[in-house]
Amino acid sequence: MKAATGELNLTVITLLAVGAVIAFFWLMWPTIRNTINDQWSNISTYHGDNPS
Repeated sequence: MKAATGELNLTVITLLAVGAVIAFFWLMWPTIRNTINDQWSNISTYHGDNPS
């Protein structure tokens, strides 16, 4: 019985950790996406040292 309780605790901790990672990316994804899009725009509009 004691081993089953330990496995249950480990399962709960794992689920909470996975939930925390998913929640983090759920909240941060708009910022990450905007940053990537801004950098992509800067790269695609870069003409080197001599703008034309």
